[in-house]
Amino acid sequence: MDIFQAIIIGIIEGFTEFLPISSTGHMIVASKFLGVAETDLTKAYEVIIQFAAILAVMLIYREKITFRKINLWMKLLFAFLPLAIVGFIFKDQVKALFSVQVVAWMFIIGGIIFLIVEHFYQEKETHVKDVEKVSWTQAWWVGFAQIFSLIPGTSRAGATIIGGLLCGLDRKTSAEFSFLLAIPVMAAVSGYDLLKHYHEFVHANWGAFLVGFLVAFVVAYATIKLFLAFLQRFTFVPFGIYRIVFGVILLVML
Repeated sequence: MDIFQAIIIGIIEGFTEFLPISSTGHMIVASKFLGVAETDLTKAYEVIIQFAAILAVMLIYREKITFRKINLWMKLLFAFLPLAIVGFIFKDQVKALFSVQVVAWMFIIGGIIFLIVEHFYQEKETHVKDVEKVSWTQAWWVGFAQIFSLIPGTSRAGATIIGGLLCGLDRKTSAEFSFLLAIPVMAAVSGYDLLKHYHEFVHANWGAFLVGFLVAFVVAYATIKLFLAFLQRFTFVPFGIYRIVFGVILLVML
């Protein structure tokens, strides 16, 4: 992997990881377009840029990463449990699902779900508008919704945001809970992948890896900030439409 490829993939990871549009599908298309083969070395690089994305979230929400917010983090870990348990038990079955066809159809299905949820969604004063006021029950339902992200192309952010909307969170709070929940999820996944592929770092192009890390961090930071500003004025409908269009394009490419 050269520096140009590392930059492009870093941009895509940083931009798509926290939006409800699935980074997996975009990484597949980008890798094919750039001629980057799926090897242990590229998996090692993905670990690096995922850590960059985690750091971006931690920097933005640094005031919430303290012992004073222990109640919030207990709820986040509680929400993480369903994915951790189901993912561990069915990890082999999840791997078997991975194909471009599955990714494409889940893009389309996820887009349709977003449009349906937004059609019936009503702004209410009763919606939770502060991520620290999310209840244990709501945290559990968001965590349960996150299980669907095990299906390639579903989008972890998309699944958790939909779960948040359906259990009484407003749009911004759904997104913020999704961002914070990404910290234990991505830390666990990236940590596991690091243990699997640590030996590949010996042969890595560290110049490309470092550039990709910095690019992914900056893009993820900017994307989160812009996404939150976007939700102050708009809905998730554009993301639903985009998912459907992108899914159809993937099917046509096949």
